[in-house]
Amino acid sequence: MRGLMQDDQLTITRILERAVSFHPHQQIVTKVADGIHRQSYEELGERVGRLAGALRSLGVRPGDRVGSFGFNTYRHLELYFAVPCMGSVLHTLNIRLHPDQVAWIANHAEDSVVFVDDVLVPAFAKIAPQLGTVRHVVVMGDGDRSALPDSLDYEALLAEVSPEYEWPEIDEDDASAMCYTSGTTGNPKGVVYSHRSMVLHSSMINLAETIGLTARDAVLPVVPMFHANAWGMPYAAAMAGAKHVYAGQFSADPPSLADLVEAEGVTVLAGVPTVWIGLLQYLESTPRDFSSVRSITCGGSAVPASLIERFKRQIGVEIVQGWGMTETGPVAALSQLPPSMEDLPEGERFRMRAKQGRVVPGVRFRVVAEDGTVVPWDAKTMGEVQVKGNWVAAEYYNDPTGAERFTEGWLRTGDVAVVDEHGFMQLVDRTKDLVKSGGEWISSVEIEGALMGHPAVLEAAVIGVPHEKWSERPLACVVLKPGQTTTREDVLAFLEPKFARWWLPDDVVFLEEIPKTSVGKFDKKVLREDFKGHQLPPEPGSSPG
Repeated sequence: MRGLMQDDQLTITRILERAVSFHPHQQIVTKVADGIHRQSYEELGERVGRLAGALRSLGVRPGDRVGSFGFNTYRHLELYFAVPCMGSVLHTLNIRLHPDQVAWIANHAEDSVVFVDDVLVPAFAKIAPQLGTVRHVVVMGDGDRSALPDSLDYEALLAEVSPEYEWPEIDEDDASAMCYTSGTTGNPKGVVYSHRSMVLHSSMINLAETIGLTARDAVLPVVPMFHANAWGMPYAAAMAGAKHVYAGQFSADPPSLADLVEAEGVTVLAGVPTVWIGLLQYLESTPRDFSSVRSITCGGSAVPASLIERFKRQIGVEIVQGWGMTETGPVAALSQLPPSMEDLPEGERFRMRAKQGRVVPGVRFRVVAEDGTVVPWDAKTMGEVQVKGNWVAAEYYNDPTGAERFTEGWLRTGDVAVVDEHGFMQLVDRTKDLVKSGGEWISSVEIEGALMGHPAVLEAAVIGVPHEKWSERPLACVVLKPGQTTTREDVLAFLEPKFARWWLPDDVVFLEEIPKTSVGKFDKKVLREDFKGHQLPPEPGSSPG
């Protein structure tokens, strides 16, 4: 027997219609070079209609890919709605990748039009000559377009068409957007989101059990709109009728972020740990008013417990760790503590928040050991995290080599984790980042988290370096806080009570900075290459066991 309910397609068009109809005066705020730009949801609806008309006049048809090469701004938000709502596919291009890699991605996706922020015109000019399918480049903003002499002007295009646009009826399983993985190994892989996956992901974000956005919130996603959908915040905020706050080209500038939080009453922020490490360092020397903030969602790489504790004690703000990836829509787990943990000692709560948490409603998971068995929830048995759900990729775009990442309908994430008795996942590493010493695994993530609790340490990354006897041994790469000093011996002494002796790094190197990937994660691939010939001290670590 089947249910007797209506079937209304889950499309992004419905999010747009609701936002404009029920919250016409809600604001979209963007920091721009000469101040603050503001527009209402009502104006968003009008401009999105014009943008769709302009795209149609450029020959864009349903299914065509439209690229964006820009920061978090109101114009990027307009693309987020106009492109999928007209039946085309928004392809967000990562502005921090090498020009050759961006060109490869745009050609692989067969982008027909690309929209570029004016401040990024010089960067895109290095890419444009390599593009084989792009017919038009549109520049967003009034800056110099001379490096792209054949480009079109965004505002001029919108001015030439009517705001009235008849949105087509779209199948919820049609593609709405594309995003390519950051490609740390091999070529990046394309993930194609559907309207249905986007709507369901947005609904999940707005559950009280997860992030719980409402019309009372002001949402500042520092995580970029050009990668992993800004963790779904733009669509979720619009669905809830929340205020959007965007930092534009100033997302990496702590004073600008603090200004926006204070002036706009920001309640929810989202970004990677490196952003919050920099912001905390600024706030510790320049106190600002963060009383409006109720939550910071942090993910992309493991969040040190020390960072969570310092934000709570010094700024009064809770950090909620999230976990996911491009392939998971992207949010798949959050470290929201259940009521049963509210009475735990404060230090224990910080420790629990430093885990990746429980998978969110709508996602299923299992952790699979090397022998193919599902690991018990004992907080010690390691395995690869595998997930499935309504916003989890089933395959990669036009890439049969990616089939090995899927098994029996599950996505193999490449993340290694343990699970505790509460169902909280704790990532111990990426499969490629685990250090295997004497046949036993060492978690670089756990050592990094401990290192960043050292009072002199700003950032830390741990890698495995070749060792004649033990195959690999851990090396700690450390960046100190400005004005701080310490020694190798002091750092190792700080770690010694926290780990088995054979887990301790054999050496510590001090760096000016740790290389980052295009999305702000520590780039261990570069570190491994830089230190592959590093000579460890003559007294190697103890034998495992």
